[in-house]
Amino acid sequence: EACPHGLAPTTSAMLQLAVGDALAIALLERRGFSAEDFKTFHPGGKLGAQLRLVQELAHGTGQMPLLSVGRPMSEAVIEMSAKGFGVVGITDESGKLIGVITDGDLRRHMAGDLLAQPVQEVMSRNPRVIKGDVLASAAMEFMEEHKVTVLFLVDEAGAPAGILHIHDLLRAGVA
Repeated sequence: EACPHGLAPTTSAMLQLAVGDALAIALLERRGFSAEDFKTFHPGGKLGAQLRLVQELAHGTGQMPLLSVGRPMSEAVIEMSAKGFGVVGITDESGKLIGVITDGDLRRHMAGDLLAQPVQEVMSRNPRVIKGDVLASAAMEFMEEHKVTVLFLVDEAGAPAGILHIHDLLRAGVA
């Protein structure tokens, strides 16, 4: 023991913690205890929030700011302002998300005829998107890595299925 009198259980207490952790991890692996199991037994707090799925935190289709190709930028600005996410998604004729227009895109394209241009002339192509079955913690890491504050959720066909703002993750306690 580290105690100079040999009385306080310092080293042995730490050793017991280490052995206990090793046993817990060995049992966790042997029984195949998954993140889903953690989510079931720890639904609250930060751990529970990190284990929530993106689709549980995202806003639904009625709240998504969307326009189709060919629409004028004046409509994009109105839609972006009305929905309050700082972005508008652009879909093709089949409903697939093909681009986004952000507040930053508006600033970069500021010119006299901006509002008359079609949205596809201003949009950023191949937007960063996420699937709904991704963990909220992974979505947070993705947003931080790519320096974005909003992600569209897309289905298997690439059509918008929801929208997630970084504030949704913060409110849920993910970060």
